[in-house]
Amino acid sequence: MNLALLAAAATGVQVGAAIVATRYVVAEVPPLTLALLRYAIGVATLLPFAWHALRNGRRWPQATHPRRDLAAMAALGIGQFAVLIALLNFGLQTVGAARGALIFSLFPVLTLLLATAAGRERWNAALAAGVALSVAGVILDVAPRLAAGGEAPLAWPGALAVLGSALTGAVCSVAYRPYLQRYPTLPVSVLAMGASVLFLAVLALGEDWPHRVLQLPGRTWTVVAFIGASSGVGYLAWLYALKHESPTRVTVFLALNPVTAALLGWWLLGEHLDGWVLGAMVCIAAGLWLATRGGRARSG
Repeated sequence: MNLALLAAAATGVQVGAAIVATRYVVAEVPPLTLALLRYAIGVATLLPFAWHALRNGRRWPQATHPRRDLAAMAALGIGQFAVLIALLNFGLQTVGAARGALIFSLFPVLTLLLATAAGRERWNAALAAGVALSVAGVILDVAPRLAAGGEAPLAWPGALAVLGSALTGAVCSVAYRPYLQRYPTLPVSVLAMGASVLFLAVLALGEDWPHRVLQLPGRTWTVVAFIGASSGVGYLAWLYALKHESPTRVTVFLALNPVTAALLGWWLLGEHLDGWVLGAMVCIAAGLWLATRGGRARSG
């Protein structure tokens, strides 16, 4: 497996680990405030490395429309983090977690459709089958919770919000590639994530975040710091993967997210691990193998 796909896999694992860590602090930190802290710490983690790279000769390349490119990358960062998170949080207020995860698992399917329509990727049977198997793995992971009947009834506004969240992520994943071909990955990461922090700082005012963050205990700050630092590194890995691989082959690795969360939840939180999760692992492993075998599936 090449470095880009390893970076994509690492991102899928990081998202799952961040979900488990979020469970420790979700009762103490409101969702938008947590997103703000997460990405502010992520920017702080990456900023020294970006500054060091620029000071040591890695100059920002010349571009035909630099201001337009900067605005587009900032908008993609806001979409990737602030808009995606806002839609997801709104949807999960009325849609149960399992159903929400199931709808959000359409992320790689939507990415495949958009990338193919935009001419960024060539459709092939192995890639499509790999995406389908990965989605099937997510379905197996959430099936017990759906079968138990503990989920909230499906509310169409909430379901559409979660679907909009997945679509936002798919659009950003496809749209990033031209800019990642022209600009270095590390500064793009800092720019995009920094723009989302400014947007979230305004959005989270409704949760009175300046007051809340001053009241957080040290234990909570430790967990939030882990979530933020790992998210910064994870986002850098995500953009590196998108720079060197097709969007679908990268986003399909998000299927590792629920499996990672299940395994870490079993190990750290004592959560039950059953045959459904094991079946999900088999499906996801087979799906990733199909989606990533052979040559790259993009058209340029």
